[in-house]
Amino acid sequence: MYSRLLVALDGTETSQLALDHAACLARLAGASVVLLHVLETFRHISGFEPAEIYVHDVLPRMRESGRAILDKAAARLRGEGIEVETILLEHTTERVSEAIVRLAGESHCDLVLLGTHGRRGMDRLLLGSDAEQVVRIAPVPVLLVRRPGNVQAANAG
Repeated sequence: MYSRLLVALDGTETSQLALDHAACLARLAGASVVLLHVLETFRHISGFEPAEIYVHDVLPRMRESGRAILDKAAARLRGEGIEVETILLEHTTERVSEAIVRLAGESHCDLVLLGTHGRRGMDRLLLGSDAEQVVRIAPVPVLLVRRPGNVQAANAG
């Protein structure tokens, strides 16, 4: 069925749920898992901090945080006997969704798993949806995972 799964992690509860699903699928299919964390390096620039502080303080902390997310998830999967690869990606011009799709292709993944908040209406319009964009442009199947309570909230509104 699936031999190589890509899971994009951002440290949120929903990305952990996607990791849970990936672990289950990997065990069932004997698949390996590629864990991806994308650093949005320009997202946290205010324009007021000196470049030196950003380069020597902010960016290293972002890398450290991203690496910690990947290392924790990889240790868990390896503890379950699942083969794991981790990728910490820094990008500047690509949308996160484009980076995920590109890495899925470059890593020869045949399924992408993403956590999603299931935002609708104005929240979705204002915040955008990387998950929705991945679904639209990915050449492989995409499994979106959200907290079970979000289904009722989305249907109520």
